[in-house]
Amino acid sequence: MAGMNYPDTLIKAILRSVKTIAIVGASANEIRPSYFAMMYLLNKGYNVIPVNPGAAGKTILGQTVYAALKDVPAPVDMVDIFREAKFASDIARETMAEKDRLGVKILWMQLGVISAEAEQIGHDAGLTVIMDRCPKIEHGRFSGEMGWLGINRKVIDNRKPLLFGKGGSLKRL
Repeated sequence: MAGMNYPDTLIKAILRSVKTIAIVGASANEIRPSYFAMMYLLNKGYNVIPVNPGAAGKTILGQTVYAALKDVPAPVDMVDIFREAKFASDIARETMAEKDRLGVKILWMQLGVISAEAEQIGHDAGLTVIMDRCPKIEHGRFSGEMGWLGINRKVIDNRKPLLFGKGGSLKRL
């Protein structure tokens, strides 16, 4: 594996250039992380296309769900794998097969999704590959909506950090 220590400049460039994201493994279940990520990305202006064979033809957050990438209309800049790592290689192969038709440039694997095979498939197809990261978290981190404050203690906090003001009083940024 090439490693998962991606430069911030690369992540920022991806998030700035991407317009349309296909989320493979999107869920209509409001308590699933993929639902929150999709809602966040939609609210930030991205076009998000949910891919989930069990919900094909339905809608999630007002977006039509497709059974597979082969059914998704072009263009798609990024495929975001929101499935277990054991499925990542097959999704990477499907992405590779649809890459030219869709215009895919980025293969992104969510937090906890690490697959050397999927990474190699993506690189062999000429894609930029990101693993074990969440575009929602990365966007929030770079936009200032959420700092890394709290992530190391396994609590995500979207509040601005407290700073000491004049006289030692605490205030929000």
